[in-house]
Amino acid sequence: MREKEIEALLRDGVKRLGGTAYKFTSPGNSGVPDRLVVFRDRVPIFVELKTKAGRLTELQEVQIERLHSLGQDVQVLYGKDDVLKFLSLQETLQKIMDDLSGGGDGAI
Repeated sequence: MREKEIEALLRDGVKRLGGTAYKFTSPGNSGVPDRLVVFRDRVPIFVELKTKAGRLTELQEVQIERLHSLGQDVQVLYGKDDVLKFLSLQETLQKIMDDLSGGGDGAI
Protein backbone atom coordinates (compact mmCIF):
# COMPACT_ATOMS: atom_id res chain seq x y z
CA MET A 1 0.00 0.00 0.00
CA ARG A 2 1.40 3.40 -0.99
CA GLU A 3 1.83 6.20 1.53
CA LYS A 4 -0.89 8.22 -0.20
CA GLU A 5 -3.36 5.35 0.31
CA ILE A 6 -2.28 4.97 3.94
CA GLU A 7 -2.88 8.68 4.45
CA ALA A 8 -6.39 8.39 2.98
CA LEU A 9 -7.13 5.44 5.28
CA LEU A 10 -6.10 7.51 8.31
CA ARG A 11 -7.94 10.65 7.18
CA ASP A 12 -11.18 8.80 6.41
CA GLY A 13 -10.99 6.70 9.60
CA VAL A 14 -10.44 9.73 11.81
CA LYS A 15 -13.34 11.50 10.11
CA ARG A 16 -15.57 8.45 10.70
CA LEU A 17 -14.71 8.72 14.41
CA GLY A 18 -15.71 12.40 14.49
CA GLY A 19 -12.21 13.86 14.36
CA THR A 20 -10.09 15.67 11.83
CA ALA A 21 -6.70 14.67 10.41
CA TYR A 22 -5.20 17.94 9.20
CA LYS A 23 -2.48 17.75 6.58
CA PHE A 24 0.37 19.31 8.50
CA THR A 25 3.02 21.45 6.82
CA SER A 26 5.28 23.95 8.48
CA PRO A 27 7.19 26.18 6.05
CA GLY A 28 10.84 26.33 7.03
CA ASN A 29 10.52 23.19 9.18
CA SER A 30 11.10 20.21 6.92
CA GLY A 31 10.57 16.77 8.41
CA VAL A 32 7.51 17.53 10.52
CA PRO A 33 4.89 14.76 10.80
CA ASP A 34 2.37 14.31 7.99
CA ARG A 35 -0.85 14.80 9.94
CA LEU A 36 -2.20 16.51 13.02
CA VAL A 37 -5.08 14.42 14.35
CA VAL A 38 -7.66 16.19 16.53
CA PHE A 39 -10.58 14.68 18.43
CA ARG A 40 -13.13 16.45 20.63
CA ASP A 41 -11.93 17.09 24.20
CA ARG A 42 -8.54 15.41 23.63
CA VAL A 43 -5.00 16.56 23.01
CA PRO A 44 -3.88 16.59 19.37
CA ILE A 45 -1.72 13.77 18.04
CA PHE A 46 1.02 14.31 15.46
CA VAL A 47 1.12 11.34 13.07
CA GLU A 48 3.93 10.40 10.68
CA LEU A 49 2.86 7.84 8.10
CA LYS A 50 5.15 5.37 6.38
CA THR A 51 4.71 2.35 4.20
CA LYS A 52 5.33 -0.94 5.97
CA ALA A 53 8.93 -0.89 4.69
CA GLY A 54 9.36 2.88 5.08
CA ARG A 55 12.00 4.52 7.24
CA LEU A 56 12.19 7.84 9.00
CA THR A 57 14.73 10.29 7.66
CA GLU A 58 17.28 11.75 10.04
CA LEU A 59 15.46 15.09 9.85
CA GLN A 60 12.13 13.44 10.70
CA GLU A 61 13.74 11.79 13.73
CA VAL A 62 15.03 15.20 14.87
CA GLN A 63 11.60 16.83 14.44
CA ILE A 64 9.84 13.98 16.27
CA GLU A 65 12.31 14.22 19.16
CA ARG A 66 11.78 17.99 19.27
CA LEU A 67 8.02 17.51 19.52
CA HIS A 68 8.46 14.84 22.21
CA SER A 69 10.68 17.21 24.20
CA LEU A 70 7.80 19.70 24.12
CA GLY A 71 5.48 17.08 25.62
CA GLN A 72 3.63 16.33 22.39
CA ASP A 73 2.21 12.94 21.37
CA VAL A 74 3.81 11.78 18.13
CA GLN A 75 2.91 8.46 16.55
CA VAL A 76 4.78 6.85 13.66
CA LEU A 77 2.50 4.42 11.83
CA TYR A 78 3.92 1.87 9.41
CA GLY A 79 1.39 0.63 6.88
CA LYS A 80 -2.27 -0.25 6.93
CA ASP A 81 -2.12 -2.49 10.01
CA ASP A 82 -0.66 0.26 12.21
CA VAL A 83 -3.27 2.73 10.98
CA LEU A 84 -6.09 0.30 11.75
CA LYS A 85 -4.68 -0.33 15.26
CA PHE A 86 -4.38 3.43 15.82
CA LEU A 87 -8.00 3.96 14.72
CA SER A 88 -9.23 1.13 16.92
CA LEU A 89 -7.44 2.62 19.93
CA GLN A 90 -8.86 6.07 19.19
CA GLU A 91 -12.36 4.62 18.93
CA THR A 92 -11.94 2.89 22.30
CA LEU A 93 -10.60 6.08 23.90
CA GLN A 94 -13.53 8.08 22.53
CA LYS A 95 -16.01 5.59 23.99
CA ILE A 96 -14.29 5.86 27.37
CA MET A 97 -14.37 9.66 27.17
CA ASP A 98 -18.05 9.55 26.24
CA ASP A 99 -18.83 7.22 29.15
CA LEU A 100 -16.94 9.42 31.61
CA SER A 101 -18.82 12.50 30.44
CA GLY A 102 -22.16 10.68 30.58
CA GLY A 103 -22.57 10.81 26.80
CA GLY A 104 -22.09 7.12 26.07
CA ASP A 105 -24.41 4.16 26.34
CA GLY A 106 -22.11 2.37 28.83
CA ALA A 107 -21.02 -0.34 26.37
CA ILE A 108 -17.39 -0.55 25.39
